[in-house]
Amino acid sequence: MKQEKTRLKVETAAIVIPAALVVSILIFKFVFGAPDNFIGRSSENLPLQGNFSGTIYKGGFIVPILITFLLTVITFCFERFITIGKAEGKGSSVSLIGKVKKHLEKHEVKQAIELCDNQKGSLGNVIKSGLIKYEDVESDGTMSKEQKTLAIQKDIEESTSLELPTLEQNLVILATLSSVSTLMGLLGTVLGMIRSFAAMANAGAPDSIKLATGISEALINTAFGIGTAALAVIAYNFFTTKIDKITYSIDEAGYTLVQTYASTHK
Repeated sequence: MKQEKTRLKVETAAIVIPAALVVSILIFKFVFGAPDNFIGRSSENLPLQGNFSGTIYKGGFIVPILITFLLTVITFCFERFITIGKAEGKGSSVSLIGKVKKHLEKHEVKQAIELCDNQKGSLGNVIKSGLIKYEDVESDGTMSKEQKTLAIQKDIEESTSLELPTLEQNLVILATLSSVSTLMGLLGTVLGMIRSFAAMANAGAPDSIKLATGISEALINTAFGIGTAALAVIAYNFFTTKIDKITYSIDEAGYTLVQTYASTHK
C-alpha cells in the first residue's frame, strides 16, 4: 500500500511540471501577448506605455520557462502544506507521548494504540507500529528481555524509515528551483541586454527610449527568477523545519517506548 502511494506521488510530480509548462505557454501567448497590450495591436511592436503585461511578453522565450518554475513552486507548496499538515496529526506530540507512556506503565497497550489511531499522523503511525510489536514480544516466551527491546527498537526504526520519504517527497524540486530560477532569470536578462545593444548598433544612432524599454524588458526575467527563487527558499526552509519537528517527536517517542518497556519488564 505504501509503495502504491509513493508511486502515485512520483507520477503526480512527473505530471505537474509538463502541465505547468503548457499553462505557462498559454498565459505567455494569450494573456501577456494579447494584441491590446501593444502599439498598433501587434505583438511585434513596443508595449503600450505603462502596460506591464506587454513588457513581460517582450522579456522573450525565457519568460514562460520562469512562469513554469513559479507555477511548479506554488503547486508543490500547496501539496507539501497539505501532506505535512496531515503528517503532523491531531493534538500535541508531547501530550501523546506522555499519555502513551502512562498507559504502558499500567500495561494498557490497547488503550495506547487507540490514542495513536486518534492522532492520525506520522507520529501516531510509528508509535502504533511499535506498540503492536510491543504486544507481540510480550507474549513471546522464547526471547530474552534484551532481544525483545531490540525487536521493538528495530520495528520503530523501520516504521520511521517508511514515514520520512513521504514527508520529504518533492522538497528536492523546491531546493533545485531555488537555484535554477535565479540563474535562468539572469540568462534571460543577459540575452535581453544583448538584443537591446545589438538593436542600437544596427540603428546607427543611440535611442534612449528604445534602450530604456529594452533594459526594462530584460530585467523582467531577473524579477521573475529572483521572486520564484525567494518563494522556493522560504517554502523549503518552512517545510524542512516542520519535518525536523516531526522527526524529533518520532525519535523521542521511540526512545520513550523502548525505555518504558525496559523499565516495566524485569
